[in-house]
Amino acid sequence: MASAFPPSSLRPILQEVARLLVLRNETISVAETAAGGIISASLLSVPGASKFYRGGLTLYTLESRIQFAGWTEETRNNYNGPNKEVVSGLAIHLRKSLGSTYCLSESGTAGPGASGKSRERTPDFVALAVATQDAVVAEEQTTGMGGDREQNMVEFARLGLELLRKTIVRNADGLEEGKI
Repeated sequence: MASAFPPSSLRPILQEVARLLVLRNETISVAETAAGGIISASLLSVPGASKFYRGGLTLYTLESRIQFAGWTEETRNNYNGPNKEVVSGLAIHLRKSLGSTYCLSESGTAGPGASGKSRERTPDFVALAVATQDAVVAEEQTTGMGGDREQNMVEFARLGLELLRKTIVRNADGLEEGKI
């Protein structure tokens, strides 16, 4: 019987990301909120993950972000929901803290209901960022899954891993496209 974890939609991208990280002798850390640890757990399910995985945090509450992600009371008081600035800040902080080559950060609204009236507070919205030493790539997306919490969580993970893969490939100095 095949394992149900990691979700089948993540397996191809996990294998590719792991291969690229090992090939380039690079590392990843993860700061996730609405994905609830799925990104980190999925990366750790790949045999040999200790070669590329530096660590991760599931920062589901605003209090956890104060304790572990460098947030202040002012940051918390000004928080208006997940967005590119939030995930960029989380990614920069954790990448520096763990000394990884990349940090993937995710924050979204998984559902089932809305947690506000803005776009960022509607189910299926996610903000993603990948920080490197020199730059941050961030984007906002919707999954099309509506209020399906579990499917949104998995899709947030897949979209984050896709952004990570694109960033690694973009940074693949000197590697020919056909070899990556």
